[in-house]
Amino acid sequence: MQNLDDIKPDSPDQGFQFPGDFEITALGRADADLESRVPELLSKLGLPVVAGSLRSKPSKEGNYVSVSVTFSCPDREAYDAAHAALREQPEIRWTL
Repeated sequence: MQNLDDIKPDSPDQGFQFPGDFEITALGRADADLESRVPELLSKLGLPVVAGSLRSKPSKEGNYVSVSVTFSCPDREAYDAAHAALREQPEIRWTL
């Protein structure tokens, strides 16, 4: 398997371009208050959330919720740190 850091775009306009704004989605329990926790966790990392970008959607039975926000990110390391910080939370099952 190829290391993700070794994969390079065919042209400069492909792939992630840093710095930039990126969307992240966290899926977890509906009672975990993810609508406030996700932006808070990103802000603690120094990654500002774009105002008005928060969206949430409950699962069909209402047990889970997906929360998406757009955040400003200076580099790949900060992007990876955002996913890692969210995944460390026991209430968050997945990030996208």
